[in-house]
Amino acid sequence: MAKEIKQGEQQSLFGKSNYQLMLAGVALIVIGFLLMMGGNSDDPSRFSPDEVYSFRRITLAPIVILLGLAVEVYAIMRKPKQ
Repeated sequence: MAKEIKQGEQQSLFGKSNYQLMLAGVALIVIGFLLMMGGNSDDPSRFSPDEVYSFRRITLAPIVILLGLAVEVYAIMRKPKQ
């Protein structure tokens, strides 16, 4: 039989491990956006494609952001341990 919940007692939707995974996913997303930042130039009329189109900004940062989103989806869908 299912556990009965006493009046005034609420069952949490997510477990502790779910929240930890969600926090890790948010951290990965923030790291990805931090990797994407930069490219500030002293001279606004100068354009440096090497700074703007670097591996870190074009490839690495979006992959880290997508990994963070995948961790978030997994953390939300994972059934909490009772």
